[in-house]
Amino acid sequence: MKTNPTIRDIAAAARVSAAAVSLALNNRPGVSEKTRRRIQKIARRMDYRPNYAAKRLMGHPSHTIGLILRNIADPFFPELALGVEEKATEMGYSLLLCNTNGTLAKEKSALDALRAKGVDGVILSTVTVDDPNVKPLIDAGVPFVCVNRFVMDPAVESKTDYVVLDNYACGYEGMRHLLRMGYERIAILTGDLNTSTAALRRQGERDALASYGVDQDRRLVVECGWSRKRAFEAARHFLGLKERPEAFFVHDDHMALGAREAVLGEGLAIPDDVALLGIDDIQMASLTGVDLSTISQKKYDMGVMGAKILIDKIEESTPPMVNKIMLEPRLMIRKSCGYHLRGYVR
Repeated sequence: MKTNPTIRDIAAAARVSAAAVSLALNNRPGVSEKTRRRIQKIARRMDYRPNYAAKRLMGHPSHTIGLILRNIADPFFPELALGVEEKATEMGYSLLLCNTNGTLAKEKSALDALRAKGVDGVILSTVTVDDPNVKPLIDAGVPFVCVNRFVMDPAVESKTDYVVLDNYACGYEGMRHLLRMGYERIAILTGDLNTSTAALRRQGERDALASYGVDQDRRLVVECGWSRKRAFEAARHFLGLKERPEAFFVHDDHMALGAREAVLGEGLAIPDDVALLGIDDIQMASLTGVDLSTISQKKYDMGVMGAKILIDKIEESTPPMVNKIMLEPRLMIRKSCGYHLRGYVR
């Protein structure tokens, strides 16, 4: 296994003292600018990462944590972030927030930036099924917690704290709800299938369809990557088919609003012509006129729990253990699914 280079390794390569390296890497006075740049260049080349576990043992906490989100403009994330921020403040910590726009490269850049700033730990809401950025955190002893998603690689998952929705149950119960109302031609607009959220929802959906003896038309399943625009385009395509879907099951409310725009744009009525079911229960979902049936997850509570677990780990105030919390989904029946018109028929 590749070991993390130390300050002494950098000092040897730069032919300076370890104290000079420490000053240069922490941007403190005491070395010339030329020497500082040379040391920092060598550190980057050696892929040096500070050992924050050692810093904590030396008693140098920053009382700051980082939160990495996919996109703060997505209505799901502000509630999650609010939960993290309010719990962190209550426990005496400040919060730094980073957006990744859904790319692993930006996730790594965010992690590097937060670690360079000396945060005491990180909350990740962006990990993928096989995220390569998580194991280095484990190896370096950086306290972190995953919320919303987790890494599904068993070797990493077993060492990772997380707070997530039971996404399998979410997919199963959502599909079951539509099937019980008699819908069979159901289009599914998924999130990024390289995330635990979308992958487990798909597994639940497939099992629900099988339990009701309904064959899924694979042409009615499209990956939309949590994009409202892509969901709009996919829904519009499906609505143009000779046999259009009877219902849409969409992997988050943000995308469901995109599907809603497509349905209304075709001059169709919801749910009279096409039913609609989302996931998340964002604030807009309950507005009169939207009335989006959805599956609720406790976004604020997820943030609160994630922050508490992380800070407890940082402060070692609880026995060392790996916390795995799975929240139960709750079906929120409003007008868009058509339950008030059809009820359950099976």
